Amino acid sequence: MGGFCGVVSKNDCVCDLFYGTDYHSHLGTHRGGLAVLKADGNFHRSIHNIQNTPFRSKFEHDLASFSGNVGIGVISDTDPQPLVMCSKLGTFALVTVGLISNIEELKDELFKNNYMQLQYSTTSGMVGPTEVVSALIATQPSIVEGLKYVQDRVKGSCSVLLVDSTGKFYASRDKWGRTPIILGKKDGSMIAVQESCALPNLGYDHVRDLGPGEVAEITPEGDTTLVEPGKKMAICSFLWVYYGYPASSYEGRNVEMTRYRCGSALAKRTPTEADAAAGIPDSGTSHALGYAHEAGMKFARPFVKYTPTWARSFMPQDQRQREHVASMKLIPVPGLIKDRRLVFCDDSIVRGTQLGKQAAKLYSLGCKETHMRIACPPLVYPCKFINFSRSKSEYDLITRRYIREREGENADLSKYTNPDNQEYKDMVEYIRKNLNLTTLAFQRIDDLVHAIGLPAEQLCTYCWSGKDYAETGDCYHCPCEDGECPCHSDKGEKA
Repeated sequence: MGGFCGVVSKNDCVCDLFYGTDYHSHLGTHRGGLAVLKADGNFHRSIHNIQNTPFRSKFEHDLASFSGNVGIGVISDTDPQPLVMCSKLGTFALVTVGLISNIEELKDELFKNNYMQLQYSTTSGMVGPTEVVSALIATQPSIVEGLKYVQDRVKGSCSVLLVDSTGKFYASRDKWGRTPIILGKKDGSMIAVQESCALPNLGYDHVRDLGPGEVAEITPEGDTTLVEPGKKMAICSFLWVYYGYPASSYEGRNVEMTRYRCGSALAKRTPTEADAAAGIPDSGTSHALGYAHEAGMKFARPFVKYTPTWARSFMPQDQRQREHVASMKLIPVPGLIKDRRLVFCDDSIVRGTQLGKQAAKLYSLGCKETHMRIACPPLVYPCKFINFSRSKSEYDLITRRYIREREGENADLSKYTNPDNQEYKDMVEYIRKNLNLTTLAFQRIDDLVHAIGLPAEQLCTYCWSGKDYAETGDCYHCPCEDGECPCHSDKGEKA
């Protein structure tokens, strides 16, 4: 997926920028980059491949040569960033996060109108999403109008941090707010980040989250809204389920606390007799703690994760390499497995390959029963709004392979998203048998909405429901009758 950080300060910004960007390393392992505006109005920029070496290790030797009061950094899983561009609007540096689903259409339009015949300072021989965004900006009379134009034209999502050669620093959140931008402040400095966990250890206090489609100018003293936020938001629910960092909060809802509530909801909805609850590390651990507490059972760690040298398993391009990395990271503790009935919580099931292997390993070590509880509903629709998966085909999803086998390629998918339908139940039973699990249950969307604590219309649940309320204008109809449900009122934990 990727993440970014930007800092503007009355003093040198490099230290905060470096560590603030590093706090986004869990979001990607492809490339990292920094760009800092020097006193002479030029940018000092550095980009490194971080697939086999952490961001911090690659950039430590660059820091001595960096200095300036404003800069941007990025962990990118798409193109090399930051991009430094010369245009009619002057020179500016920018970073982007998101997924531009209509990028080919935009490229064709820009080339046709000769807008892509501009000078780029890149390390790539191809035109990537950040180049396209920079060209779109440059077609407009000003940078602010350009940032707004990007949000009007991009399908999918695109959040941007931009610094121009005069030192002005802009933050632009994607049109529907699918990814967050969070502002922090300390004496003489402001910071814009995607992960709020970057704030406290750098000494910043949380100021606010930018609204959907909002463009703000940020100075050491504060921020000014230049493009007002839209009224609709569709922030990605998977932030809380999986790829958000546990210490981070988005729209006032903390990730760790949400995962705990997800596990609790699973224990209430799908109880089972077992000796202990456990999580598939890392994100499953928080869900399992909630499950164990609600169910009144022990929490155990029959799998521990070895992380010092292994990248995130979904990041390598090659699927066989991803599977190998994933299997190498999880190390079993036989004494916590043999002759035990275990409930495992995990964030999601995509292909099911790794989960099947883990179940087989558990049985080989003497596990009596393996009960799996998944913290989100079945993934039926590949995400088309943000870039969080390497999947190339909808049939990478185990759910879609089952549906194709059962009904062919033109099936009514909505039948498989309603947990009360027989088609849904048959699909879950197929996955259970395929992965050789004792029992299997998925979170319901309404329980997930409860756990997050935002009104359902403000959350994107497309990959589970196939519905995008922001773009269609449809209304979510909560099946529960609980007046405390965030679907009915804006109540819920604020972290």
